Amino acid sequence: MEHVRRIIGQVKQYKKASFLTPFYAMLEVIMEVLLPFITAKIINDGIQGNSIKMVLIYGGIMIVAAMVSLFAGAMSGKYAAEASTGLACNLRESIYRNIQKFSFSNIDKFSTAGLVTRMTTDVTNVQNAYQMIIRIAVRAPFMLICSIIMCVITVPKMSIIFAVGLAFLAVVLGIIMLRAMKVFDKAFRKYDDLNASVQENVSAIRVVKAYVREDYEKEKFQKASGNLYKMFKKAESIVALNNPSMMIVIYGAIIAISWFSSKFILNGTMQTGDLSSVLSYVMSAFMSLMMLSFIFVMITMSTASIKRISEVLAETPDIRDPENPVTEMKDGSVDFNHVSFSYKHGNGKSVLSDIALHIKSGETIGIIGGTGSGKTSLVNLISRLYDVDNGEVLVSGTNVKDYDLEFLRNNVAVVLQKNVLFSGTVFENLRWGNENATDEECIEACKYACADEFIERFPDKYNTRIERGGANVSGGQKQRLCIARALLKKPKILILDDSTSAVDTATDAKIRSAFASKIPGTTKFIIAQRISSVQDADRIIVLDNGRVSAFDTHDRLVETNEIYKEIYESQIKGGGDFDQPSPAKEG
Repeated sequence: MEHVRRIIGQVKQYKKASFLTPFYAMLEVIMEVLLPFITAKIINDGIQGNSIKMVLIYGGIMIVAAMVSLFAGAMSGKYAAEASTGLACNLRESIYRNIQKFSFSNIDKFSTAGLVTRMTTDVTNVQNAYQMIIRIAVRAPFMLICSIIMCVITVPKMSIIFAVGLAFLAVVLGIIMLRAMKVFDKAFRKYDDLNASVQENVSAIRVVKAYVREDYEKEKFQKASGNLYKMFKKAESIVALNNPSMMIVIYGAIIAISWFSSKFILNGTMQTGDLSSVLSYVMSAFMSLMMLSFIFVMITMSTASIKRISEVLAETPDIRDPENPVTEMKDGSVDFNHVSFSYKHGNGKSVLSDIALHIKSGETIGIIGGTGSGKTSLVNLISRLYDVDNGEVLVSGTNVKDYDLEFLRNNVAVVLQKNVLFSGTVFENLRWGNENATDEECIEACKYACADEFIERFPDKYNTRIERGGANVSGGQKQRLCIARALLKKPKILILDDSTSAVDTATDAKIRSAFASKIPGTTKFIIAQRISSVQDADRIIVLDNGRVSAFDTHDRLVETNEIYKEIYESQIKGGGDFDQPSPAKEG
């Protein structure tokens, strides 16, 4: 019920439409139920009574009832569409807004494909279910009740046949629906697999083509699609039994009623018009019962969707602003005071253990270590993308948990490992760093990042359009644009997380030189796999399995730290970087 309440809470401004829909649906039913009764009156009192006056009177009443029914049906459909689509709109907006507040640990709980499914397929399921609930789920039982009442009032003798037919159909439909609902529930859980296959293939299409894996991807998609096909085929095959079951009961009831009614009409205890109205009520009641069975299927199908959407809406961001946030940062000094961190907050394996570091403002700090040593995790704590398990991280002498999140992240610029550009011009992408940046500031930042070199070669220069994800620029160009974007924030702290890996060493050196001369007051963290990117840093952190193995200058580390020395010798003395000759081979 908690999940349902959370979803219903999103109706908001569409409450009026949600109440008017069942009101008009019931008005429509009342008018429809009156029509067979009026028809019986026309036959009994007008035609058989040879009274043109009664035919005209009841005929006029019938026309009015039909027009009211038509109007009520149209209004019910209109408000049902407004309420259901409005609910879907609010749900998507609420999901999206909540996702924007998620910390990295929150995002880690949901797959990208899973979030896409929740905002598309699941929301559509809820939308359709809500529309049926406020309209059909009101109309069908109300029509069933009214038809039973009118049948009893009109011809009490036929009530037993009517009741037996309804009970039998209810049992048959119930069995069919229970079996179908189980299959539908499993089928909708398979949508994540299908969406994941599509998303993965489209986003990595270049890799797929480069490795000639189209056939493999097709087979994977066909398998996911085939599983859905089989499950829906099975479910629909079960549901298909609804119609023949209902027809058997309806025609059986009609035959039985017609048989007994003919005898009652002959002995004068029943009129012809009453038979006509009873048959109409039988058909309406049975059709209503069938509609109710479909409603149960739809509600069951949407139950899983409601739960999945509710999980995202209920997810509370792990990282929130404090009650009295700090919005002042004097410098870019950073202190790690015995910090420990795990991605499952104490329940998982420690990624960082007892980190104690003290970095002065304006220093350039290199970070190096093997894969999985905790390099990225360490710098993510500075901008509070994650929270520590133990210890504290201080920026400018203040715990990062005490800062206003937006203020902190505006002063700590991060260029992540996975560089992302958005569709739009170069200028528009750069202004993600500072939406108010002038053209001159953008160009200056690009010069620092050595991005101006290739931008000036574009026909439209800074007005060149970047495709979604930066598909029309190289990896190195994308990295330099992301660095320029970060520089536009004019941060106190700049973090480059392996952000020059696709850049040649000469350009890498130019970028580092520009940083040293143009932004000397900014504290710079450079995570790298190659020694040449960090050897000129003021100090270098060597990480090993989540612990600080050493923290010193390049020259001292070569002499005192075995891990650093091994990396240095394998890269520099062993042959150098791919575009930089080793010192041993020079001269």
